[in-house]
Amino acid sequence: MNRLGRISFVIIVLTAMAAGLGGWVGVHLGLHQVQAPAGLDVIVHRQIHLTADQDRQLAVLETHFAVLRKARQVEMQSANADLAEAIGAQHAYGRKAQEAVSRFHAAMGALQEDTIRHVFAMRAVMTPEQAHQFDVLVARALTSPTS
Repeated sequence: MNRLGRISFVIIVLTAMAAGLGGWVGVHLGLHQVQAPAGLDVIVHRQIHLTADQDRQLAVLETHFAVLRKARQVEMQSANADLAEAIGAQHAYGRKAQEAVSRFHAAMGALQEDTIRHVFAMRAVMTPEQAHQFDVLVARALTSPTS
C-alpha cells in the first residue's frame, strides 16, 4: 500500500470511529434527556396537591405515555444499531449511515412531540391554580442544567 493509500485508510478508520462515538453519545444523551418527563411526573405528585380523581386520571396518562416513550426508545435503539452496522460495512458516512441518523432524529423528534402532548394532557387535568404551579415546574425542568 502506498503512502496515500495508508493515509486514506487511516482517515476512513478515524472517521468511522468518530461516527460510531458520535452515534453512541447521541443515543445516550438523547435517551437521558427523554427520560426527564418521568421525573416531572414524580415531581407533580410530590409538589402539587392532587385529588384522588386527578391522581387516577394522571395515572392513565402516565401509563399511556410510558408505552409511547418505550416505543420511541426502541425506534432510536434500532436506528442506532443500523448506524453501527452501516459504519462497520461502509467505513464512511454513506447513504445507510445517513438513513439511520435520519431515522434516529425522526424518532427523537416524535418522542419530543409526544412528550409535549403528554405535558399538556397532564395540565388539562389540573385546576387553574395547579396548572400555574405545574407551569413553573415545567419551566424549571426545561431550563435546568441537567435537562
